[in-house]
Amino acid sequence: MSSRPVSSRQLTGSGAVQPSPGLGKLRSLAHRVMAAGYLLRFGVERDLSRYARQTVLPGIGRAGQQRLLDAHAAIVGCGTLGCVIADQLCRAGVGRLTIVDRDLVEPGNLQRQVLFDQADADARLPKAEAARTRLAEINPDVRTEAVIADLRPSNAERVILDGPHGRPGVILDGTDNFETRFLLNDLSVKHTVPYVYAGVVGTRAMRAVFRPGVGPCLRCVFDRPPAPGSQPTCETAGVLAPAAAMIGAMQAAEAIKLLVGSDAVATGLVELDAWTGMHRSVDLTRSADPACPCCVGRVFEHLEAPDPDAAALCGRNAVQVMPAGNGHRIDLDTLAAALQGVGAVSRTPFMVRAGLDEHPGVTLSVFRDGRAVIEGVEDTSRARALYARYVGA
Repeated sequence: MSSRPVSSRQLTGSGAVQPSPGLGKLRSLAHRVMAAGYLLRFGVERDLSRYARQTVLPGIGRAGQQRLLDAHAAIVGCGTLGCVIADQLCRAGVGRLTIVDRDLVEPGNLQRQVLFDQADADARLPKAEAARTRLAEINPDVRTEAVIADLRPSNAERVILDGPHGRPGVILDGTDNFETRFLLNDLSVKHTVPYVYAGVVGTRAMRAVFRPGVGPCLRCVFDRPPAPGSQPTCETAGVLAPAAAMIGAMQAAEAIKLLVGSDAVATGLVELDAWTGMHRSVDLTRSADPACPCCVGRVFEHLEAPDPDAAALCGRNAVQVMPAGNGHRIDLDTLAAALQGVGAVSRTPFMVRAGLDEHPGVTLSVFRDGRAVIEGVEDTSRARALYARYVGA
């Protein structure tokens, strides 16, 4: 009778079943590499020495570090706050990051947006792409998806939930406007993804964590966006870089706690002033609104709203224009050729940029999705007219 091979065990002469020498060697190797500061995952050794000061923390440890390496965080907005968040989560070893941003790096960003340098500004790189390149240099363990887009109702679920990294374990707010924040809150509540909110203007900043099913949502605390012109903006009040660094670090800390499964996640709204040293926290555990249309009524009006066709960009003399409809695509080579007669034209892998000779000081940047940023213009009606003339309706 022929014998049957046994893959991981061998029969001894007495009939006892013993582990094979090969399996024993594998276990011995696993023990050695773990003792030396490695994780053995799917047959690949991961060096944990870069996280040594983090894994020694009681709230993280080796198991928590593994969870971080397997985790996915989505960061919406890669400006002042988003750069701080992305930098710290990358260094912490959050294995997958999705960064969504619609804007380009410019010299005025460099005072406070820590992932960018002069070369990025000179090249007018998209912020999401410049951040992806920089993060890859910081930590090769981390895979970053750069989404060069404006997050809006028609694409929010696809961009945040259905990208190559899959569903995130946390959504982090690096935005500069309440319209997008209310959109993120709808997305968070509808799909039960924790949302770490923050805002910074001048020297003051605030942060809160909203966990669906645990306490209030953003709309329970701020029932509607503030009226236009009623609040200071980064353009009118400026931004102190240390204020952004402080609150962005607090956002990153809460994200790490959420991703490792800690029970120490913050339940309060923190407000600080980096100039005066003021710091206070307001407990939100009893702030849930029983009549909230979002987390109680399950009405997601911001997620279901029509897309805006134009919007002025905070802190810039510029307007963003979106084409009608969803899924619009632009052939950049064709557009670059068509614009040759209007002024100086440049083409990058991400966009076509043209100075408009008939409109001194006005520059048109058009992306593959049809979105355009028109600099040198503040009036949305004029921006739409320029878009229709040079790009098409």
